Amino acid sequence: MKAMTLLGVTLTLVFGLSVGAMAEDTTLKGSVMCAKCTLKKADAKECQDVLVVKDDKGAQAEYYITKNPVAEKFGHVCSGQTPATVTGAVTEKDGKKWIAPSKMEKVS
Repeated sequence: MKAMTLLGVTLTLVFGLSVGAMAEDTTLKGSVMCAKCTLKKADAKECQDVLVVKDDKGAQAEYYITKNPVAEKFGHVCSGQTPATVTGAVTEKDGKKWIAPSKMEKVS
């Protein structure tokens, strides 16, 4: 009986963790800018790409881009801005929205 209970608990944990790890990708369109150099964020101690998205009413949302191979291939935007479409898993950490890009494309 203990073995079956342990097996049940183990399967529940494994299934629960795998579902949580598969965050759904979201596609966002906006402009990639540097938090430190372009946006002049007071808490930005080093360059960090941010996707700035505006909705139909002009409200602005910022998504910090997780540094990974997809982001590195896109390239850092230190000054100015680059219009882009970013697809990836969105999370929230320390009061900021983050997107781990699985795809990034420049929009012309």
